[in-house]
Amino acid sequence: METLLSPSEEYQPSPALSDTWCSSPVKPLDTPDKNDKRKAVGFVLVHAGAGYHSESKAKEYKHVCKRACQRAVDRLNAGALAVDAVAAALVELEDSPFTNAGMGSNINLCGDIECDASIMDGKTLHYGAVGAIRGIKNPVLVANRLLSEAQKGKLSAGRIPPCFLVGEGAHDWAVSHGIMPCSSEKMATKFSLSAYKRNKRKMEMAEKVESGLNHQTKKKRQSSENDNGSGLLDTVGAIVVDWEGNVASAVSSGGLAMKHPGRVGQAAHHGCGCWAENTRTQNPYSTAVSTSGCGEHLIRTMLARECSAALQSDDAHQALLEAMTNKFISSPFLAGEDCVLGGVIVLRCSRCSDTQPSPDIQAILVEFLWSHTTESMCVGYMSAQDDKAKTHISRLPPGAVAGRSLAIEGGVCRLVEPSTVD
Repeated sequence: METLLSPSEEYQPSPALSDTWCSSPVKPLDTPDKNDKRKAVGFVLVHAGAGYHSESKAKEYKHVCKRACQRAVDRLNAGALAVDAVAAALVELEDSPFTNAGMGSNINLCGDIECDASIMDGKTLHYGAVGAIRGIKNPVLVANRLLSEAQKGKLSAGRIPPCFLVGEGAHDWAVSHGIMPCSSEKMATKFSLSAYKRNKRKMEMAEKVESGLNHQTKKKRQSSENDNGSGLLDTVGAIVVDWEGNVASAVSSGGLAMKHPGRVGQAAHHGCGCWAENTRTQNPYSTAVSTSGCGEHLIRTMLARECSAALQSDDAHQALLEAMTNKFISSPFLAGEDCVLGGVIVLRCSRCSDTQPSPDIQAILVEFLWSHTTESMCVGYMSAQDDKAKTHISRLPPGAVAGRSLAIEGGVCRLVEPSTVD
């Protein structure tokens, strides 16, 4: 399926989800051994951000998405559940110098790197997050450790374990739980340092403009900001479904370039950066969402949770289109914004019986989609039995205006597992 729409266009029903961006159906295993069965099933979808991905770096962005998918699938094939697989994918994305997360994150006003990350387990609904954390190369590992510690129950004297820590407290907690620190100097890259120096010069020029320099210089500055602004929003994320049908999601970001120290973006906020929820009595589908874009826009709209709720309707594509249009671009919470920048990856899944070749075979139907209002979004996806991940850089159609139009693409994957019934 390849459907590219602006919110002003009349929606026409799209072809079946499996028409274009579809992973090959997973074949049943030769033996019904339980350990082998769970190695056959699972799916991961990752993104390297919604922003701007130049053709010159397209190969690098796609390569890191492939590695992240492979890392998650390796964990799934080793028997790990979704929450561990999604964390593994995020570590790979954070370690890339080409993404704005972990290594190579944007540098703030004071020349430091502060990161945000969160992770959610759809099976337990537990959530872990860190905000404005310094000196930790993989903030998602801290978020995941917060989640796992919370699942152990209350602390001594009946204290409630934290699920969200920020700043120095987050750093100290991470180190006390065995996560190695890493200085901001080591986390900076040639690209992030160059961007910092360039942005610092822009700010200095802007301050002179606002002090009364000529109008033409001010217009030039504003044009430069409009041309380059969407390239600074490339938060990374991943969503996973495992062999049990559990879903999980995660997101990590270095935040906006030249942000104020202490600023916490959507990547750490509950319901804004990621969301995951298994099928429950009131929900026919398991859903997982990870977002990217301008953190303030995503926070004010709680886009991750809004998309998850929307996906409970019959038509996933139509539901996501309406959510991105009505709950994001045209949201009353962003009424004063003329350029709303963001993107999401989503999946929903449900179990169904597969009558071919045997009624005893169970299948997990996974519908996966991505949508963005930014100029582009880089994604990768892979099932546990695929030989390699598929990658794609989605772009707005020619003539579309970033922040006012959107793109939607996706596919469907049927994960088949042998029944345990004799």
